[in-house]
Amino acid sequence: MNRSLAFAVALSACGPTHGDPPDAGVRSGEGGGGVQLTGVVRDFHESHPDFERPDFAGAGSLDDRGIVAVELGADGTPQYAGPAEGTRTTSGPAAFGDWYHDVDGVNLASELVLELTPSGNGVFTYANDTFFPIDGRLFGDEGRPHNYHFTFELGSTFAYGGGEQFTFSGDDDLWIFIDRRLVIDLGGVHAREQGTVDIDALAEPLGLQIGGVYRLDLFFAERHVTESHFRIDTSIDFVIL
Repeated sequence: MNRSLAFAVALSACGPTHGDPPDAGVRSGEGGGGVQLTGVVRDFHESHPDFERPDFAGAGSLDDRGIVAVELGADGTPQYAGPAEGTRTTSGPAAFGDWYHDVDGVNLASELVLELTPSGNGVFTYANDTFFPIDGRLFGDEGRPHNYHFTFELGSTFAYGGGEQFTFSGDDDLWIFIDRRLVIDLGGVHAREQGTVDIDALAEPLGLQIGGVYRLDLFFAERHVTESHFRIDTSIDFVIL
């Protein structure tokens, strides 16, 4: 893949199958001017039982914590932890299983690259208040102003040096896992919300050691009109093994 980007987000024709994620965390430009994180976006029809449900309309923010288990599954994806009949905003394990897997006739996948740029004090930022990376693509906009119904996942490794933080702000669902364990849960169909991971605070409970290299996985979903915000601010040193 061409990793020389003229804009913050680039799409290729197709994404990798699950279990073989693209490398992420590439420093770009002279002197490591930016960080590129590569993931997979999956487009869904709004008729999917977990997207654009009738009960979302006019409901305001529907926080829905506990949709996923505290550890990633064997295939590296979030595992549904709600009741079989569904949670406040989901319809049960079968429908949720579509979110981060390629399913013929249910979703279409494409690679997505985020370019994080320096924002001072060792922090790298990606900020997009109109995060609609597949407008006019894949299943298309389905008669709406944007393609509102998609998921996004990315995974990378980072070297723990001490003092790092990772902050996400956006809507809708967002889960962050470090070393396969859940550290941010912003599940639900809601307005912009924020969560921050202080890596030092997690070091003891997660068994992280200075100088070690650990995995960070991000899982996002945009499930309801009309806005889509996505922001990352981080001082994490992403590396490729």
